[in-house]
Amino acid sequence: MLRRVLVMVTAACVLAACPPVHAETTSKQPYWPEFRGPRRDSISTETGLLKQWPADGPPLIWTYSDCGKGFSGVSIAEGKIFSAGDFGEKEVLFALDLNGKPLWTSPNGKSWRGSCPGSRTTPTYVDGVLYHMNPTGRVAACRAKDGKEIWAVDLKRRFGARFGVWALAENLVVEGDKVLCLPGGSKALAAALDKNTGKTVWTTTGPADRAAYCTPVVVTHKGVRQMITMTARSVISVDVKTGRLLWSHPYQMGFPQHATPPVYYQGHVFVACGHATGGTLLKINPDSSGVTKVWHIRRFDNCHGGVIRIGGRIYGSGCRVAGKGFHCVEFLSGKTIGVNETVGKLSILYADGMLYGLNHKGRMYLMDIVDSGVKVVSHFDMPGKRRTNIYLAHPVICGGRLYLREGKNLYAHDIRAK
Repeated sequence: MLRRVLVMVTAACVLAACPPVHAETTSKQPYWPEFRGPRRDSISTETGLLKQWPADGPPLIWTYSDCGKGFSGVSIAEGKIFSAGDFGEKEVLFALDLNGKPLWTSPNGKSWRGSCPGSRTTPTYVDGVLYHMNPTGRVAACRAKDGKEIWAVDLKRRFGARFGVWALAENLVVEGDKVLCLPGGSKALAAALDKNTGKTVWTTTGPADRAAYCTPVVVTHKGVRQMITMTARSVISVDVKTGRLLWSHPYQMGFPQHATPPVYYQGHVFVACGHATGGTLLKINPDSSGVTKVWHIRRFDNCHGGVIRIGGRIYGSGCRVAGKGFHCVEFLSGKTIGVNETVGKLSILYADGMLYGLNHKGRMYLMDIVDSGVKVVSHFDMPGKRRTNIYLAHPVICGGRLYLREGKNLYAHDIRAK
């Protein structure tokens, strides 16, 4: 009981220290406006949730089976659910009501036909507008109420965008009146677009490098608002106001798959990359002129499922080293608290004192936070679980529901405690 109280107090302190990136809606409608939620940290404020699931999983409310091909997650606002998928040669945004009924569709360029075909990114909702990037760099803004396109920009044409074998997979961040992105192009390493018109606000010049699937975080360090993200070969920070490159730190691997969003806390940044590259904590200089390495853990090579900070600890998966264990590590010291070797690679989020993780092969876990890391409480296999499927869409908890995507299928589960 004492441990549970400490966990809840810690989580409350985390949320109090990190005010919402988006202003919370005044209505009681479910609100998860972008990839990783209102605070871009995969921490849900939901309470009153089940602490254990039935053997076959929490009740399934509905299934929507026309999402198209892809791995896009969901965002939720205005009583609507938004996502994207590929339908033949077109990438398409779509909206559902909260009962899983289709409301509208809106095309956003051509579908990705290369390696691992399918949509990648989650629409970002801000003030009645959705912002979305397709795999080849078409950035579009459309009305959330009906999907009507407002403007669109081709990052390849405007900035010479360059990307790797899996195309572009950056979930767009809207900061004030700017849409931030990383074309990795010959004309701009990073760029900001006017959220109302799509016009270029600023571009960042710097080392020529490709985009590498990373969704940025935006933080204020010593009074400077900055976007921290990863290119194919580096960790970089860009001044959100001016676009000036503040610092760059080499972070290379044999196969540049930098898909894990950085985690910022107390002037430090954690970054990780799969394929045995490992996880590293960097300390930002007080004047944001550079960083120094604090620690590195090769086993903590998080690939795509995200890393979450709860209090002074971080949680996330390994990729290929030592059995793909799930790690609990002290953030500032790098001390390993515990490694669970049974759950595999997970896409994770936190809610109501528990961690939720979707294995990339289709098993969903509910985990308790304990002194030694985590303890699996419940699990179930998704309905479409197959050995050949890859489950990359991050789970979402919103409005007492757990949303899970598997290819063309979106499942809504009731996880409220009765």
